Parts: sequence; C-alpha cells; structure tokens
Amino acid sequence: MLLRVPPPPPSLRIRASSSQPSQASFPTASYSTTDEALLSKGFLLRRTPQGLNLDHLNSVFVSVGFPRRDTAKIELALQHTDAMLWVECGKTGKPVAFARATGDGVFNAIIWDVVVDPKFQSLGLGKAVMERLIEDLQRKGICNIALYSEPRVLGFYRPLGFVSDPDGIRGMVFVRKQRNKK
Repeated sequence: MLLRVPPPPPSLRIRASSSQPSQASFPTASYSTTDEALLSKGFLLRRTPQGLNLDHLNSVFVSVGFPRRDTAKIELALQHTDAMLWVECGKTGKPVAFARATGDGVFNAIIWDVVVDPKFQSLGLGKAVMERLIEDLQRKGICNIALYSEPRVLGFYRPLGFVSDPDGIRGMVFVRKQRNKK
C-alpha cells in the first residue's frame, strides 16, 4: 500500500531568498523520544552507513519477514540512498532499527526498509527513526514523501502523518510478466 506524507504546513515550507538558495525555516524539532533519552537507554543514532554491519542488518531484515539480501547489493543501495537513519545498540554495536529514503533530492522521496529488530520493538525506536528521517527530508525541501507498507502496520505510520492514497491518488507497481517455461 502506498502512503504519503501531506505537504508540510506553511510554517515549514521553503522560503526563497534572492541571495541564497532555497532554505527551509523549521522550528526546533520535537521528538517523541529525545536523542539524550535514547542514549541513556544505550542506543546511538546514526545517519551514515559508517560502522553499519550489513550482515547484522540483513539479520534484522530477515527477523521481520524481509527476504535475505546479497550484502553487495545492500551496499550499492546505500550508495544510492539520499537519507538514512539507523539505531545502534551500544552494548553490541549491532543495528536494531533502520530506515532509508531515495528520491530526486528536490521534490520527492520514498522511504524504504523500515525495520526494528523484534527484540527491540515497542521501545519507540521505529518512531524515533521515522520522525528524524522525515525531518531530514523536509529540511532538504522535500515535501512529497511516500512509502510502501504492509496493511498490518498502517497504524504505525498514521500518527506520523502518513495517509493512504490521498486525494484519490493510486500507486502502481510494474510487474514483469512471467514467461511460460517449457
């Protein structure tokens, strides 16, 4: 299912200046869980792939029902990622939550691979990752943010501002036709 964050309110929209490139004016971030609170619980927020063990990330993908992926392809995908955020467990150094976004860098972004290790769910890590990733995208001026979600987790995304098929927009996905094998 395709979900989209509606455009930001006027107070968050881009204001052009004749002397500088467009910059957004943002109020101070208000997160459900502060960076300090996460740190006090032993979690570190990361915005780059530096230190991210792809085998461990793959294990988190598998633990939530995603297929196991070739780590070389994960690495390539991360090279083409515009924004990412992951949570490292301070005790183990392993990733326990992750999300990334790709897009055109100007108008549109799609959020992918939102996962939280089942052993660390219900601690607010998924919400912490999503709040910050959305803010990072909006700070870049990106106001059309989409994601694909399984119906069973729609309730997680709605409080973050995502809506299903706004204004009657319907997402479509290209599917290759299977050739008959003889």
